[in-house]
Amino acid sequence: MKASCGVGVALCVLLAAGGAAAQTNYPDKPIRIYVGFPLGGPPDIAARALAEKFSETWRISVVIENVTGSGGNLAIERAVKSAPDGYNLVMASNAIVINPGLYERLPYDPVHDLAPISLAVFTPCILVVNNEVPARSVAELVAMARAQPGKLSFGHAGVGTPAHLAGELFKARAGVDIEPVSYRGMPVVLPDLLAGRLTMIFPNVSVVLPLLREGKARALAITSPNRFAALPDLPTMHEQGFPGFEAAAWFGLMAPAGTPPAVIDTLHRETVRVLALADVRRRLDQLGLEVIANTPAEFAGVIQAETPQWAKVIKDAGIKASD
Repeated sequence: MKASCGVGVALCVLLAAGGAAAQTNYPDKPIRIYVGFPLGGPPDIAARALAEKFSETWRISVVIENVTGSGGNLAIERAVKSAPDGYNLVMASNAIVINPGLYERLPYDPVHDLAPISLAVFTPCILVVNNEVPARSVAELVAMARAQPGKLSFGHAGVGTPAHLAGELFKARAGVDIEPVSYRGMPVVLPDLLAGRLTMIFPNVSVVLPLLREGKARALAITSPNRFAALPDLPTMHEQGFPGFEAAAWFGLMAPAGTPPAVIDTLHRETVRVLALADVRRRLDQLGLEVIANTPAEFAGVIQAETPQWAKVIKDAGIKASD
């Protein structure tokens, strides 16, 4: 018995040492980052900015795989079903705090199946009207909507997207009847806004910034708690009589639950380092993406706080994923 116990203890020590060595050597093979949205969008841009620098630092291949569909759920599902070893990650969007209120069943639990690494960037929604709309402030737009119930419209990129929920939140907070019009992605929304077929939209800043700079549409308010660096003269919704009105698209790096803490720590430190680089910040700033780079615990806190908030908006508006 003593001899077998000794062998067992020795084996346990060897196994523990092997596990520690594996974590110490991380990463020593290619990393894959899943993105649940198309090439060229904000989450894809953020993921590729990290991938490029990860590859340079660690001298390994870092591959971006765009797995689109189901509001980002397919990419998340693929990540959570991967081995929790740090080699399969996902650039998650705030769909993970929206989708639990939108879908009856999800193939993952955003709290228990994912390990936060760092919330990378965010881009607030922005209230934009076509140039023919006479309103020059949120108050004037609300007055227009109340004078013409059901006549004004807002376009959005699909049910449950931040642009959709921001519009529904505006309707509820302002007490107005505005017609939502659903499209398959924001690129097909913009032509209808510019042509005057839509009154307003609530896209994220990164989508509409070029149009605003060219004077093709007019912004009335930003939905971040403070003024946004890319548009410093644009007042917030809070400043225009809507305290606490916040809506944004954010994107953060996550791993499957059970990924070793040492690996999470390595990924977090490198993510924060990359997001602090001047060339990376400059590239993101130009696109209307603001760096966050918070801790895993802070990222987890955002998920826990925002999930019930958006669930209430979705329930109150009677929104379903099949709408």
